[in-house]
Amino acid sequence: MELDFLLELEKIIDTSKKKDPAESYTARLFYKGLERIAQKVGEEAVETVIASLSPKQDVKEEAADLIYHFLVLLNYKGLKLKDIADVLEKRHQEKTAKSNA
Repeated sequence: MELDFLLELEKIIDTSKKKDPAESYTARLFYKGLERIAQKVGEEAVETVIASLSPKQDVKEEAADLIYHFLVLLNYKGLKLKDIADVLEKRHQEKTAKSNA
């Protein structure tokens, strides 16, 4: 499945964060800490929005940067994509249960 690489990327991030910050961008982000990681997520989110509104920019590139930095943030906070998927699934189930009641 195409999305399997996101799970692989979570593993790559987990391994890369332990490398020398001078040699790994991911390790450098972890070294700089939560504020820098959160800042990068915000920057990439804004760039994704701007790209989505521009016919000349490719939103895929900015979205990829956003997802990468979001995965770094999740890892820093001890979370995985599965944790987010669980929240979304629970919300969906609750909404479905309410609409069926």
